[in-house]
Amino acid sequence: GGGAKVLLSNSVLWQSFTLTFLAEWGDRSQIATIALAAQKDPWGVTAGGIIGHAICTGLAVVGGRMLASRISEKTVSFSGGFLFLLFAAHGIWQGGSALNNA
Repeated sequence: GGGAKVLLSNSVLWQSFTLTFLAEWGDRSQIATIALAAQKDPWGVTAGGIIGHAICTGLAVVGGRMLASRISEKTVSFSGGFLFLLFAAHGIWQGGSALNNA
């Protein structure tokens, strides 16, 4: 009926689906899930992955909504960019030391 048509045309639904799908594709948790499914029941792994991801995403949405009511989007963007650069520097530093010790 009409509800399914509205759901399929919901741009926020497709934006969040695309963002999540592309961000998660090929990450370490997906690789670990593949390894787990190779050894265990794939239906159980699928159900557990869906539930775990839904809870994690739900917490992110609620936390993001609460955070947005307290600080500006500019502050969030700046902080995220700074943390990204900090993690990149740490990765380069740790990666270099790991190569030297190999």
